[in-house]
Amino acid sequence: MDKTIIAIEVVYALADKQKLLRLTVPAGTSVRQAALLSGMDGYFPGLNLATAPLGIFGKAVPKPDERVLEEGERVEIYRPLIADPKEVRKQRAAKAAKNRAEAGEG
Repeated sequence: MDKTIIAIEVVYALADKQKLLRLTVPAGTSVRQAALLSGMDGYFPGLNLATAPLGIFGKAVPKPDERVLEEGERVEIYRPLIADPKEVRKQRAAKAAKNRAEAGEG
């Protein structure tokens, strides 16, 4: 029995290093399975493909173990956030308000 094969890409990037791999995988492969099959963790020590957040073409996939890939899709492996973006915005707004208040006092 001939199993259908599809072509996909898997990508990961750090600030100073990026890797794009083109793979052929069996139809029915999940986003997580594709990440694991890519072997990207061999290029980036410390990368945990079993738990890393994943997406397709810039959109996060909430259930990468269930989402089945289609021909030509690009799986993106995301880095964990260092800081919560909402918290960073709050801190920046508080600092700007403090600077405005200090400037107005002089």
